[in-house]
Amino acid sequence: MSFKNDQVSLKETEYIINTASECLEVSGDFVELGCYKGDTSLALAEILKTSDKKLWIYDSFEGLPEKSSLDNSPLGEEFKKGELLVTKREVKERFLRAGLRVPVIKKGWFADFSSEDLPEKIAFCFLDGDFYKSIRDGLKLAENKLSEGAILIVHDYNNPALPGVKKAVDEWIGTRKLQVLETCAIIS
Repeated sequence: MSFKNDQVSLKETEYIINTASECLEVSGDFVELGCYKGDTSLALAEILKTSDKKLWIYDSFEGLPEKSSLDNSPLGEEFKKGELLVTKREVKERFLRAGLRVPVIKKGWFADFSSEDLPEKIAFCFLDGDFYKSIRDGLKLAENKLSEGAILIVHDYNNPALPGVKKAVDEWIGTRKLQVLETCAIIS
């Protein structure tokens, strides 16, 4: 399967696929917080084709939320409330067309979910929330569900157009181990 993705670079997508594949032996399911059109979700579903693990995806399906002052950057002017809008139905139809198992799809803002809305354990998590509050809320959601050996990737960590991402990760990370891959924060 080719992995076309207009929001995540080819290098990042390959890294996500390789890293997620390493988590197949880790206890728990795969989670994507922020799916947009589902490009990364489809790649993750492809990895899980022969696994009993489920893929869970979460998105507002209302586009981007309102920015806070922590998200302002002259390079990120195009990221406005409502941009990147795709419907839940469109994402589901992409899985059906690809012949892949449809994931558990949850609609809402990350702040509206509780830990009960996530799987019991998470083996792999891809967090792509673009703005400070979304990243902060996504990290809080996932942190107590990560299994030993789980990996959480935060997209846009070093993206100067989205400075709130780095701020949210840096505040949350504390004493946890952090690796950086260009625009991704890898937390394991």
